[in-house]
Amino acid sequence: MDVTVGIDLAAEPPGTAVAAIRWGAGRAVVDEVVTRADDETVLRWMRHPGGAIGIDCPFGWPVAFVQLVADHGDRTLRTPTNRSDGWRREYVLRETDLHVQATTGLRPLSVAADYIGHVAIRLAALISELGPGVDSSLDGSGAIAETYPAAALKTWGLPHRGYKGAAHQAARDVIVDSLAVAAPWLDLGSHEQAARDSDHVLDAVLCALVARARHRGLTELPSDVALARREGWIHVPTGSLADLP
Repeated sequence: MDVTVGIDLAAEPPGTAVAAIRWGAGRAVVDEVVTRADDETVLRWMRHPGGAIGIDCPFGWPVAFVQLVADHGDRTLRTPTNRSDGWRREYVLRETDLHVQATTGLRPLSVAADYIGHVAIRLAALISELGPGVDSSLDGSGAIAETYPAAALKTWGLPHRGYKGAAHQAARDVIVDSLAVAAPWLDLGSHEQAARDSDHVLDAVLCALVARARHRGLTELPSDVALARREGWIHVPTGSLADLP
């Protein structure tokens, strides 16, 4: 495996970026960056023969939420009689969301109750079009894996907050500079300025790094694989950046 791909997926092409990292002996180069990626472009990269693609987007919905929606439509819904504070938690957060929150202190957006659901619908449609030639297991054991760039940054000991949006380039500059120190083997090449200018490009690069970690067995795996294959699983690195090349 000499190429890993990162996709920062948004609900629409303008916010979607793709980055490909080519790996060599002790070094890695950001080989290609695509911005404003439409469905055709994203699908092409999801089918990359290297089979190591990291995507920043929830891969599925909480099983309890899916059942709630089905039962509500069938008019068979039975909710808890004691609806104290937080009773809706199991419906809006996946097992992986709860795990990431417990282990990193970060809170993934709820795919059932936040705008990120629009992005997840786009990804679900894309996965359905991949075809049988791509192992699209939602637990990340196949060609594609769910990522969370902020959690990866925190795990690697890098700045991880407040870098989204055009107004926060200074925060992205700090992250890119910190990444250069922590991973001197990584060459952003002609795409360095794009990573500073756009959080979408930066996140795509981070997703490609996490894809490398997952491929090398350096991410935390789900304890309940059957559940993860329905809800998805966020792959958070367990090793350091020095373990990747």
